[in-house]
Amino acid sequence: MRILLTNDDGIYAPGLEALHDELLRLGSVDVVAPSVEQSGVSHSITYLEPLLAHEVFRHGRLFGRAVRGSPADCVKLAMLQICNTPPDLVVSGINAGANTGINVLYSGTVAGAIEGAFFGITSIAVSLAAGDQPDYPAAARLAVPLIEQVLAGESRSGGLWNMNLPEMRPGWPVGVKTLPMGLARYGEAMERRIDPRGRPYFWTTTIVDTSHPLEPGSDVEGVAEGYVTLTPLHFDLTDRRRLQEVASREWRL
Repeated sequence: MRILLTNDDGIYAPGLEALHDELLRLGSVDVVAPSVEQSGVSHSITYLEPLLAHEVFRHGRLFGRAVRGSPADCVKLAMLQICNTPPDLVVSGINAGANTGINVLYSGTVAGAIEGAFFGITSIAVSLAAGDQPDYPAAARLAVPLIEQVLAGESRSGGLWNMNLPEMRPGWPVGVKTLPMGLARYGEAMERRIDPRGRPYFWTTTIVDTSHPLEPGSDVEGVAEGYVTLTPLHFDLTDRRRLQEVASREWRL
């Protein structure tokens, strides 16, 4: 099996390294990942400047290519220029922090997988919920057998999946659930500060709001309860129900 591996935390991220080493059990792995962190860039791509890429070596051997661009750039470049043979699987991760709920739409990790699905290749985003000491090798050992199960159950090419692992605390994970992504907003905040010249500036941050109930039956709740969550995704944004509702309307110019 030929596997393309990317992420949004950058090619030197420990989550990518751990997943690379574990994916070698399944076949050959080509790494094409951002040269610097690209968290939260969603599906942005580079049009107005050239994409720069250079080889990265680990233990004296070629590890992969570092691209001065987004995760979507990395997959697009790999598919169109770097990979001599198209991969059988695209994996994006392991991300530092969960990509559950509406964070799926902001995530560069998920975007890397979406770009792979654009090319008709089964693609999986993998993320690990934040913890004090994230154990990426343990997370990779859990993720790869689940990736194998996803592949075994895929009846078509281009399937798109989002996998989230809970914190690696004792007794977790407690199981695996297939759940929809949550749609509620959680813990968002903008912190206002003043620079030395008296000008205001703002940091996007998160806050823990224990008073706000988690969305029942969502991936957000599942990860918080210690489950690995698997969510099948698609990138067709058409609201087909509303499309049918308005199909009979008469539009005037």
